Amino acid sequence: MPFVFIKLLWRGFKAPEYRARRFERFGVFKSPQLNHSIWFHTVSVGELLAAEPIIRQIQSRFPDRSIVVTTMTPTSSELLYKLFGRSVFHVYAPYDLPVCVLAFLRRVQPEFLVIMETELWPNMIHKASQRGCPVVVANARLSERSAKGYRRLRPAIGWMLNGLSLVLCQYQNDAERFKSLGIDASKIHVTGSVKYDIDVSSADRDEGKQLRAALNPDQPVWIAASTHEGEDLRLLRVHARLKANFGNLVLVIVPRHPERFGSVWSMACEQGFLCHRRTVHKYPRPDTEVFLVDTMGEMMAFYSAADIAFIGGSFVEVGGHNPIEPAALAKPIVMGPHVFNFEAISEQLQMAGGMKLVSDDAALEQTLHAWLSDLDEARLTGQRAAEVVEQGRGAVNRVVSHLSPLIK
Repeated sequence: MPFVFIKLLWRGFKAPEYRARRFERFGVFKSPQLNHSIWFHTVSVGELLAAEPIIRQIQSRFPDRSIVVTTMTPTSSELLYKLFGRSVFHVYAPYDLPVCVLAFLRRVQPEFLVIMETELWPNMIHKASQRGCPVVVANARLSERSAKGYRRLRPAIGWMLNGLSLVLCQYQNDAERFKSLGIDASKIHVTGSVKYDIDVSSADRDEGKQLRAALNPDQPVWIAASTHEGEDLRLLRVHARLKANFGNLVLVIVPRHPERFGSVWSMACEQGFLCHRRTVHKYPRPDTEVFLVDTMGEMMAFYSAADIAFIGGSFVEVGGHNPIEPAALAKPIVMGPHVFNFEAISEQLQMAGGMKLVSDDAALEQTLHAWLSDLDEARLTGQRAAEVVEQGRGAVNRVVSHLSPLIK
């Protein structure tokens, strides 16, 4: 517990939201009047976006039930309010300690729990199950690396895993890995990835057009999305080398975490680029060299405006972020070597010719140079990516069809 307080204090210096709502993480908060609540647990932005269409279908099918959504980051909390307003009750997830989880459950009293992807916390699952609350893992994924870790702990956590009512997996290889943990095979189903059921709003497309209209018609744009510490400087240097051949090239850079907006801005300016930022200038200009997106929830609009998409978290061992978003917009995609968070999706996109993986900065530069030299080939690559997304649709309906009988 002392280390937990120290961590919260340290994070609070970077993001005040951690300080302002710190007691929620111990299960202490004021709960509204909830009616037979259904609890969705998501971690951060990626899981929340995956849960969004499921939540909307559940709201439509069960309008009399209250929806509670827990997240773990201020970024996801901000996005949640943009997506749902006050139609759901949001609170930070409690730390996985018995006293914190029990305090949370007393206030929310959930009758159904949906955990998105791989957030398997022992006390959360055990205490919810004890209350007779079905626990379902939806859009479940499990990398081989994570599976090995769980197998080593199997004697200690087997009881937790068998407390699950259903495991709805993205792919067959995820299902096989969950089976290898000793979970009853009858509880495991393959439903596909709900991230394929993405709908690009007309507002995002229109904003993308506005962004492009601010530039010259022949001005190429590449986006570095969801970047992490250790990636930005490498990408800025690649951009500098590319500009030797493509003088009017624009880089749109989108750091994954808001607390890094300032440092990435300073980094870009120190490299000698003419920089503009979303919160100050709103749109790039024809003389912009680097445009920093220092806002949240606008990624799709900027994907829409770009010619080529690089997805961060892949040049460092984070495991990469969601390539389906740019694929749905028919953008050619390039990622670094670390894509274990989206292993199966990345494989499908590569096999279809809609995405390339690169091992280092030089390979990234080479790929970008080739696409910028032949934008028709880049657009063809993007079309192949979009076809993969179309073929993968339908997972949300399959997930909800498994959840509905249990909720009833």
